[in-house]
Amino acid sequence: MLRRLHHEQPESFAFTPENQSWAEAQITKYPEGRQASAVIPLLWRAQEQEGWLSRPAIEHVAGMLGMDFIRALEVATFYFMYQLQPVGKVAHFQICGTTSCMICGAEDLIGVCRTKIAPNPHELSADGKFSWEEVECLGACANAPMAQIGKDYYEDLTAESFEKLIDDMAAGKVPVPGPQNGRYASEPASGLTSLKDFDSGRTQYNASVQRAVDLGDTLKRIDGTEVPLLAPWRDHGANHQPASPAVKLNESPQQVGAKAQRPAPGADAKADETGISKREAQAATKAKPKVKPAAKPTQKAASVAPAEEQGQGSKPKMMDAPREAGADDLKMIKGIGPKLEQLLHRLGVFHFDQVAKWSDEEVLWVDQNLEGFKGRVTRDDWVEQAKLLAEGKETEFSSKVKKGGVY
Repeated sequence: MLRRLHHEQPESFAFTPENQSWAEAQITKYPEGRQASAVIPLLWRAQEQEGWLSRPAIEHVAGMLGMDFIRALEVATFYFMYQLQPVGKVAHFQICGTTSCMICGAEDLIGVCRTKIAPNPHELSADGKFSWEEVECLGACANAPMAQIGKDYYEDLTAESFEKLIDDMAAGKVPVPGPQNGRYASEPASGLTSLKDFDSGRTQYNASVQRAVDLGDTLKRIDGTEVPLLAPWRDHGANHQPASPAVKLNESPQQVGAKAQRPAPGADAKADETGISKREAQAATKAKPKVKPAAKPTQKAASVAPAEEQGQGSKPKMMDAPREAGADDLKMIKGIGPKLEQLLHRLGVFHFDQVAKWSDEEVLWVDQNLEGFKGRVTRDDWVEQAKLLAEGKETEFSSKVKKGGVY
């Protein structure tokens, strides 16, 4: 099946502040120079936030990870869990059509979808609330037939119970996920026939459903406010960044959330005994990392040497450090994300008026020397944007950034 980006795209994408913090925490799981390993969870989080995965969202994630956009696009188009077109604003139903579910009535569920939602997969319902598709095995064969909506499974369905689910959701209700025929989990419908000694200490629902009910995130787009931000891996390994104050084992999630700090990618983290973080961070280039002795981290961004400079064009005048008032927020320029802003700082670019003065030859030089982001200056017309921003004016993009408070 050919998977392409939708023909209509939003102008921009930005994580919510909480999702941005979550995404940055995921990046710290990986050694220096290997941040691109976080691409799958970050793309998934973007989809969870918006409902589907747009081109601006893919590019935003790629920018955070220092990846070429085509590499992130390859991931998004390869995995069918990513929705590349708008889905129903309330729910997108994924109906399992593989053997067990097919035998137990999946075709009846698909018939309900065609009648109550839309005749064809990936079409929106008339009110825009729902969409559907048939998918391969979702691994709940003992509870066939079933459907997945985002994070949750709805199991042991019949055509009648499925119709009621759709009607309830259309009316604004949030049906409890899990088995829909009274079963607790995937035990026989008549009850346990073995391991009966373990049939005690139950919560109201099975573990997965209970978690969904407790969090109240069923049918909800994840915006990062659902649970406290925890990153226990930051206390161990190459990216060791111990939290302060320390988290006690007997603390509640609410207490932990009150202490949680906004994590940051471990660019200056100390190496562990493997020395893995001593490798040069060249993930955005095609060259293989070279093993070098670990350099002592420096504080001034301008003192970090950029990648080997390319000879085309004319190098613009750079600065060793920002002016006393501080650097401009270069992320106000469409096409510049946190990762690219760091790269510009290393090159010696800190202010809008620097970019605004670039000649065609200087634009060519910068385009050639943005490793992993070549051509971005021209493609997004940084110079014209920077001219307006340097004069204290707003662009359409910078207005949205300020209004949303996120990048």
